[in-house]
Amino acid sequence: MRFPKTSRSLRQLSTHVLAIALGVVLAVSTLQVLPSQAEPAPTITALDTSNLIAQRQSPASAAIGTTSFVTAAVNRVGSAVVRIDTERTITRRVDPFMEDPFFRRFFGDGFSQQMPSEQLRGLGSGFIIDKSGLVLTNAHVVDKADKVTVRLKDGRTFEGKVQGIDEVTDLAVVKINAGNDLPVAPLGSSTNVQVGDWAIAVGNPLGFDNTVTLGIVSTLKRSSAQVGISDKRLDFIQTDAAINPGNSGGPLLNGLGEVIGINTAIRPDAMGIGFAIPIDKAKAIAAQLQRDGKVAHPYLGVQMLTLTPDLAKQNNTDPNSPIQIPEINGVFVMRVVPNSPAASAGIRRGDVILQVDGKAITSAEQLQNVVEDSRLGQVLQVKVQRGNQTQQLSVRTAELQNAS
Repeated sequence: MRFPKTSRSLRQLSTHVLAIALGVVLAVSTLQVLPSQAEPAPTITALDTSNLIAQRQSPASAAIGTTSFVTAAVNRVGSAVVRIDTERTITRRVDPFMEDPFFRRFFGDGFSQQMPSEQLRGLGSGFIIDKSGLVLTNAHVVDKADKVTVRLKDGRTFEGKVQGIDEVTDLAVVKINAGNDLPVAPLGSSTNVQVGDWAIAVGNPLGFDNTVTLGIVSTLKRSSAQVGISDKRLDFIQTDAAINPGNSGGPLLNGLGEVIGINTAIRPDAMGIGFAIPIDKAKAIAAQLQRDGKVAHPYLGVQMLTLTPDLAKQNNTDPNSPIQIPEINGVFVMRVVPNSPAASAGIRRGDVILQVDGKAITSAEQLQNVVEDSRLGQVLQVKVQRGNQTQQLSVRTAELQNAS
């Protein structure tokens, strides 16, 4: 009876031994196979590595990279940006008291002639647009200057001669004689500029030469009336790139280093808001200034205000209002300049201009652009509403003699 138990125990022992033996064999075979399966990982080539990195880069890091696009843009145009120093001599106004004959008996007639003169100095920027030495800048930088000095980035200075000034668009062309191999700023197109594009301002703000600031295009077609410059006829590029006194006349660049505007105005009551003249407008004006020395601008001779039904209603409900205004869209004539084309045509204060040559007019800026695009001496058919009646008037444009 003990034999079966012993046999069963032997069978169990042999089973365990067999299992252990199989485990050892499998372990050894695994150790022999693993080295052949654990080949070194495939080597990633330099191209593959760059692809992986590019896939993981953020848009900001991809834009900046090791060399900033701003650096490339400035290197492309920087040598063509110039500093413009101006001098103007003025004589202080004589006190009317000095003109009194009784007083002059004691001091003599030569006293007023001895009044001291004063030197006014100005600073601005500009950029070379032709290898012959043509420099484009703002009119207010060189206007009424007795002496203009142009300083290149390499330190050379030249006397500048003002070839033409246009106050209406605040543009001027200055000529320097420095040979025929000057660096030229590449001119882009402002037509293709979009809100959000890069904007790089280059110039000499506050006398700090060769200064670069970066921002974006904040908005387009900001009218000079909205900016607060009523005597200009411009639609500005607005930017948040830092623009300070001394930047005037310098270029506003896009991300490729092409000039898209001319920095011209800042708002003293605002931070981080600057304005630039679109380069497409500047190209046309510069060509006329080189050829004729001036630009002829047609005008009507009215001071105007954009009229809306709400604005008219506010006026009409005011018991102190001196006039009732039609509650319509158009341009309200606030004043007619004496001896102007508008006065000759019979336009009156209080008229509302509705159409010009059959085209509806809904804003003062629109009317100004229509007149600016017309020819000198062109007859414009102007439809106005006067009270409850409409009239058709013929206005012949004339040349604007003084921007102010």
